[in-house]
Amino acid sequence: MDEDGFLLLRGLIPGGWIEPLRAAFEAGVTPSHEWPVPRGHDWRHALVDLDPTVQHVCRLPGLLAAVQHVLRRPFFLAQVEGRAPLPGGGAQILHRDGPDSAQIQTVSVLAFLDPFGPENGATQVAAGTHRTGESHPQAAPVTGQAGDILLFGSTLLHGGTCNHSGAPRRSLLICYAVEELRASYDKTRTLRAVRMDTAEIFGT
Repeated sequence: MDEDGFLLLRGLIPGGWIEPLRAAFEAGVTPSHEWPVPRGHDWRHALVDLDPTVQHVCRLPGLLAAVQHVLRRPFFLAQVEGRAPLPGGGAQILHRDGPDSAQIQTVSVLAFLDPFGPENGATQVAAGTHRTGESHPQAAPVTGQAGDILLFGSTLLHGGTCNHSGAPRRSLLICYAVEELRASYDKTRTLRAVRMDTAEIFGT
């Protein structure tokens, strides 16, 4: 994690949770125009943040320990939603989820509900770009199985790739943020379609 800027936690989600999570994803799929802010047209998006199994995933001890290692300050669960690239969709430019700085304030997590790789739109990561000054990244897609979890800080360059095969690549997109950002996140709850209680503080 410290060297590359990302961590792949293989098989962290218990196998018996996968089918309930997939069911929650499918039940929560919501068309782009029904979200407060329209979502990308080449993705399926799902409202899942009130599902109990989804909430259990967000609180897996190994996951919270990894987030704490990155943020090193008290933090909260800011958001979780479902996302999957449509056939022929999902390609993104390499980007950061926050400013390129020495201080990481948020952690992004992809909890995979299907096998993932370069054929079905896996996320690519540019190792080492969490450190400032990296200007010529070499990005590579991450490959794994349902139940794996990919975690990275806000300063790592990453991006989705095209789902060439059309095979499902459902995931939970989870965001944790340092407690100092709570007020700004609270102001955008409605725009982000956050319905869950976010009061719990971790890493104290």
